[in-house]
Amino acid sequence: MSDSESTAENAGVLPEPAREIAAGYAVSGAALDLGALLWDGICLPDVQIRIPLAMLNRHGLVAGATGTGKTKTLQLIAEQLSANGVPVFLADIKGDVSGIAAPGTPGERVAERAGQVGQEWRAEGFPCEFYALGGIGPGIPLRATVTSFGPVLLSKVLELNQTQEQSLGLIFHYADSKGLELVDLKDLRAVVAFLVSDTGKAELKGIGGLSTATAGVILRSITAFEQQGAGDFFGEPEFDTAELLRQAPDGRGLVSVLELAAVQDKPQLFSTFLMWLLADLFHDLPEVGDLDRPKLVFFFDEAHLLFDGASKAFLESITRTVRLIRSKGIGIFFVTQTPRDVPAEVLAQLGNRVQHALRAFTPDDAKALRSTVKTFPNSPYDLEELLTRLGIGEAVITVLSENGAPTPVAATRLRAPRSLMGPCPAAELDAAVKGSPLYGSYAQAVDRESAYEKLSAGQEAERRAAEAETAATAAKAARAAEAADRAAVEEAVRGERVRGRAGGGGGAGGKAAEEDASLVEQVVRSGMFRSLARSVGTQLGREISRSLFGTARRRR
Repeated sequence: MSDSESTAENAGVLPEPAREIAAGYAVSGAALDLGALLWDGICLPDVQIRIPLAMLNRHGLVAGATGTGKTKTLQLIAEQLSANGVPVFLADIKGDVSGIAAPGTPGERVAERAGQVGQEWRAEGFPCEFYALGGIGPGIPLRATVTSFGPVLLSKVLELNQTQEQSLGLIFHYADSKGLELVDLKDLRAVVAFLVSDTGKAELKGIGGLSTATAGVILRSITAFEQQGAGDFFGEPEFDTAELLRQAPDGRGLVSVLELAAVQDKPQLFSTFLMWLLADLFHDLPEVGDLDRPKLVFFFDEAHLLFDGASKAFLESITRTVRLIRSKGIGIFFVTQTPRDVPAEVLAQLGNRVQHALRAFTPDDAKALRSTVKTFPNSPYDLEELLTRLGIGEAVITVLSENGAPTPVAATRLRAPRSLMGPCPAAELDAAVKGSPLYGSYAQAVDRESAYEKLSAGQEAERRAAEAETAATAAKAARAAEAADRAAVEEAVRGERVRGRAGGGGGAGGKAAEEDASLVEQVVRSGMFRSLARSVGTQLGREISRSLFGTARRRR
């Protein structure tokens, strides 16, 4: 007997509203079992609440107050996706999802829950890879290059205006055309600084140039971005997002867990990674339409951290991505406290809803509760009352049926996850990371020659050439000065000789003049005189030459 036939048969004894709910969750194809129907306070294990596997790419929301079991619901769905051969990506901000890699612990509470919902529970761990942004925290480091981000995505992350975005586009264009690889943020900073330097200004002049003011804004934005921790994320080796689409050797989907506990206070870094990751997948994957199972399902735990303080550009990108990536076979689930944590434009794209209990302790809580109730289809339940009475591990559910229509709202007692409901022990996590076949490929950062090194080398060569030219010019000037000094001295000596001859021919006066001239020549030709003239400089040397000839000065 099929599951759908069993559900229909047992639903015959139910009240009419409950029978309609049961019929809405009768599935003929592959599906994920969430739990058993709750009706009038009674758990009905024969009426299973299920999500068709083919509808997981229609995205979803898991919401509820703190401590109501959201993370366990995420874990439950991820386990069954993996068991059905669907790869899963989990963004683990609190660090408590890593236990999915280890078998769960049997106990009375687990056995009781399994009996209540008709679950055949057994402990089971699932194949996992653990990642960390730029190596911050435990996990295989995830990095990307600035070039792969591109000017449009990076401009949105840096919150640049249209003019600044266009300027950044010119910077990327110049770097690409000159073979200057933008691997990390220091490469980008080096190119920006070069293009506003005296040497580099002319490079972009023909296509609009780069103003110093705009360059300053871009450089300040890069600095602020680095302060969010993004510096470690940009670099090589760059992560290949196709790694997320793998299956384990036994055919189960690989669960990729991104450990974010170490960077949960850096939402800009986290949002940047998501934008790049989703954009990269969207760019690379072909259109596939509706499949019998997704290629990959994302779970973003504590999604309110995604949106709190996020830029408008990020929100627009997430909305567009959620709307379009479904056709690539990718499903996205947000896990947060209330639906209000998710922007309305994004919430409208989420076809599957698992709503855990909400609290109404304050007027704001009561308002949030009423808003949440309005987002559900009409229901025989009093949802405003029900949502405040749900216990841990219970939820109100509506999903898309196999024909794409919303299912009736169903209060549900959820199944227990088979894996460890808590963080994986640190030693086991570290062993799993270092034992991964990907660890050797991504663990060690590589700082190869890129734009920074190339521009630095060019600037150093220019500096040395300028120094050599300066030295050559100085040497030439020194030689010219020495020649001028020699010519001036020789001219003075010749003048003394002429005056000596004119004053008395071969007499005693002439002899004295010749002796003076001989003494002057000895002084001028001495090494000490030449050294003094060179060290003091051309003009001063000439003044010294002139001042040493007392005879000439006395005769003026």
